[in-house]
Amino acid sequence: MSTQPASTEQVWAWLGEVSDPEIPVISVVDLGIVRAVAWEDTTCVVTITPTYSGCPAMTVIADSVRDALHGHGVPEVRLVNQLSPAWTTDWMSDAGKAALKGYGIAPPAQQVIDISGLHAGVKRVAAPKLVVICPNCDSGHTELTSQFGSTPCKALYKCLDCREPFDYFKCH
Repeated sequence: MSTQPASTEQVWAWLGEVSDPEIPVISVVDLGIVRAVAWEDTTCVVTITPTYSGCPAMTVIADSVRDALHGHGVPEVRLVNQLSPAWTTDWMSDAGKAALKGYGIAPPAQQVIDISGLHAGVKRVAAPKLVVICPNCDSGHTELTSQFGSTPCKALYKCLDCREPFDYFKCH
């Protein structure tokens, strides 16, 4: 007979306390990296998806997940890296987006577009101009400074009203 050290709901709550190493104000759960939690006998299986292939933070995230669960008495933890479907900013929680904004990073401004219905010969419609809201003063009067911010997931913008630079978490 096997006994699980904790409920699946409790494990999700514990993982909600694990911060992203690059953006410490958002948890790996609110970022949408944790995809599933399950029990196989006494082993807690946590499925994670990197924000992009080759993300250097995934090793630190995996270690932090293991450490957090071991710290709460879960003796056996197995991590599964799931690459498909690819992570998308659509998986971020509203609480995570609010945490980004409070930290001075503009959260994704749009949902990722579903391209599964595109076929050869179908007329493509231009995407509307992206309006990135300044996390400091809430102005939409901003401009892109660089496609590359402090991490590959972010771009650098500046606000034309308050004149402050800020990171924008890119949609993908």
